[in-house]
Amino acid sequence: MQWSTRQYVAMAVMLGAFGAAADAATLRAVANNNFVSATATGTSFLNATAPVASTWEDFEVIRNGNGTVSFRATISGNIVSADQGLGAPNTNRLIGNRQAINAWEQFTLETQSNGTVAIRSATTGLYVSADLNRGGFLVADRPTVQAWEQFVLSDTTTPPPTNPPPTGTTPDFGPNVHVFNPSTPNLQSQIDGIYNAQQPNHFGPRRDAILLTPGTYNNLRIPVGFYTQVLGLGSHPDQVHVIGDLRSNAFLGGDNATQNFWRGAENFSVTPSQGIGNNTMQWAVSQAIPFRRMHVRGNIKLNQNNGWSSGGWFSDVLVDGNVNSASQQQWISRNSQWGSWSGSNWNMVFVGVPNAPAGNFPTQGQRYTKIAQTPVIREKPYVFIDANGSYAVRVPALSTNSAGISWSNGATTPGTTLPISSFFLAKPSDSAATINAQLAAGKHILFTPGTYVLTQTLQVNNPGTVILGLGFATLRSDNGQPLIKTADVDGLTISGLFLDAGRAESGVLMEVGPSGASASHAANPTALHDLFFRIGGAAAGRVGIALSINANNTIVDHTWLWRADHGDGVSWNDNPSANGLWVNGNDVTIYGLFVEHFQQHQVVWNGNGGRVYFYQSEIPYDPPSQSAWNSTTGRGWASYKVSNNVTSHEAWGLGIYSVFTNGGILLDRAIEVPTTSGVRFHDMISVCLGGNGGIVHVINNTGSQTGCNASFTPTVTTFP
Repeated sequence: MQWSTRQYVAMAVMLGAFGAAADAATLRAVANNNFVSATATGTSFLNATAPVASTWEDFEVIRNGNGTVSFRATISGNIVSADQGLGAPNTNRLIGNRQAINAWEQFTLETQSNGTVAIRSATTGLYVSADLNRGGFLVADRPTVQAWEQFVLSDTTTPPPTNPPPTGTTPDFGPNVHVFNPSTPNLQSQIDGIYNAQQPNHFGPRRDAILLTPGTYNNLRIPVGFYTQVLGLGSHPDQVHVIGDLRSNAFLGGDNATQNFWRGAENFSVTPSQGIGNNTMQWAVSQAIPFRRMHVRGNIKLNQNNGWSSGGWFSDVLVDGNVNSASQQQWISRNSQWGSWSGSNWNMVFVGVPNAPAGNFPTQGQRYTKIAQTPVIREKPYVFIDANGSYAVRVPALSTNSAGISWSNGATTPGTTLPISSFFLAKPSDSAATINAQLAAGKHILFTPGTYVLTQTLQVNNPGTVILGLGFATLRSDNGQPLIKTADVDGLTISGLFLDAGRAESGVLMEVGPSGASASHAANPTALHDLFFRIGGAAAGRVGIALSINANNTIVDHTWLWRADHGDGVSWNDNPSANGLWVNGNDVTIYGLFVEHFQQHQVVWNGNGGRVYFYQSEIPYDPPSQSAWNSTTGRGWASYKVSNNVTSHEAWGLGIYSVFTNGGILLDRAIEVPTTSGVRFHDMISVCLGGNGGIVHVINNTGSQTGCNASFTPTVTTFP
C-alpha cells in the first residue's frame, strides 16, 4: 500500500530511524483537527487548540534506548512530561517544562489502523487524550484508544512520499449544496447571502444545505433561515469547530419565534464567542428544527429576548454549559447531556438524558417527564469525509437501553459506513421513474436540496435501503399519487425529507409497509428521522392521511405532521385532511411526535405494543361550527385516539392545545383510550390558548376543563 507522511514518521520513530532526535514534527488531534501547542515558557499545559501549526506547534521526537520516545518543544527546548505528581484535576496532564528525560517523560507510540498514532505513558500504560470536555488539554489517563486518543504525527521537514493516497473529490451535489472550508474566500458574505434569501422565505421553493469540511472556522457567524440545514462533515462533531456564532432569529415581530420552522444544525461544534453574550448562542425555534450530534461549547438559549417560542428537539447533543428553555412551551431531549438545564413551561420530556433537571410533572416550573434510558433507537445517518478524503455516509447501529450521547470521549458512533458511490445523488430534475430505477437496482438515495414533483410513487422495496435528504429536500405529487411506499422488509432508513401535499387527493403521503404487513422487524427495524409533512401553506393541498405505519417495530425519531393554519390555500375546505398519523403496526416506537390541525383525530393508533415519548398537538383552529365538528363519541375529535381493540400501549409527556377561531366549540376529550391495565398514559396537560371554547377533559372523562387564554391548564399524571 502507499503510506502517508504521518505513517512514515510514526514508523520511523518506532523503529529508531530518527537517531538521537527526530526532525521537527507536529501533532494534530483527531478529536478536533487542531494542532498541539506548547508555550514558550513551558508554564502551561499542552493543549490541542491551534487551527494552524507555527513555532509553538513544533516538537522534536527523541528516540530513547529502551524503545520509548520523548518530545522536546522546539519553542522552549523543554521536554514534555506526563506529570503524575500534580494534584487533581491536573494529574497526568502533559506539560513541556523538563530539562531532562526521566520516567514521566517517556512514551510509546502505537500506530492505529487508520494511520494515526496513539501516545502511551511508559510509566502508567495510560493513553494521552485531547480531552474536549476539559478544553482540549492533553492528559495521559485513558485505558483504551478511541478518537480523542488518536493523533496525526507529521514530519514538517521531510518531503512526502511519492504517490500519496488520492484525495477524494466533492461529489456533484448540485447548486443548492454549499461546501465550505475554513479558507473559503468571502465565506462570511456567502453565509450571509444564504440567510438573507432564506430568512423571509417562509413558504418559498428555495432549499439550501451548508456543508462544513473539518477544521476550525474562526470568527464565523452562521445565522440560519427557513429550509436551511448546516452540517459538519467530520466523523465526529468536534472535527468541525465554529468559533463565533450559530443563531436562529425570531421570524415574527416582538421576538416571536412561534413560526420558526424548517431549519437545522447537525454534526459540528460551536463556541458562541459572538453570540448574545456570556458565551451563549440563541436558538429561537419552534417545530421541525433538527438539532443533532451537536456540541455547544458554552450555553444555549431557546428563545429570543422575552419572545414566545414553541419547539423543539435535541438528540445526541452535548452542551458544556446551561440550556435555558425560556419561553418554550414544550421540548423533547433524547440522548443528550449538558452542564445544567433551566426553565419549564407545559411539557418537557427527557429520554436517555443522564443529568435531567430535578423536579417532576406536574409541579409548576418543574413539568419534567424523565425516562432514564432510550429503549431502542438507531441514530440518524450523516454525511462525512473519511480518512482518505472521500465522502461517505455513516449509518449508526441499532442501540438499546441507551443514555447520553453516542460520541462521548471521542468515540465513533457504532455503525456501518457506506461509500458515497453506493448512493444515487438525486436532483430536483430527476423523474420518479429515474429514482425508482435506481432503487430497484439496489442504490441508496441521497436527495439534494430542492422540490421534486413526482408523477409516480417512490417504491422502497430492498431491505437495508438508506434514503437521506439534504437541505429539507421536498417531495410533492400533484396527480394524486402517494409520495413513498415501502415493502415489509428489514432495516430501512428514511431521513431528512419534507413531504408536501399536492392539489389532488392522494389518500396518503407516505406508507411504511403495505396494508396487512405482518413480519417482525425487531432485530432490524425501519427508522424514520426528521420527516416533516405539510398540507397547505405554500398552496392548497389535500390528503386523507399524512403518514400511515403498517410495518411492525418501526421507529420514528422526530416528525412534524402539519395541516397548515396560515399561508396560502388555508381554510376548512382548501386544505382538507382527516388525520396526521395512523399506526396499524405492532411495537411501533415514536420519539418526538408533533401533529397539528387535522380535521378529525390527529393520531389513530390501532397496533399493540406502541410507545410514544413526547406528544405535542394543536387541534384544528378552524372548525366552522360545533355541529360540523362532532364525532361518534361526542363534541369534537380527540387528538390522540387509541382504538378499542388495543390491549397494550404506553405514552409519556403529552400536551394538547386548542386555539379555536370560532366561538362555541368544545372538545370533550383530548385523549381517548380503552380503559384497560395494558394501556397506560403518563404526564398529560391540556391548554386553551385562545379566548374561545376549550377542552373539557384531558383523557377519557378524567381531568378538568381548560380555562381560556391558558388561565387554567389541567393535568393528569397517570391513567388509568
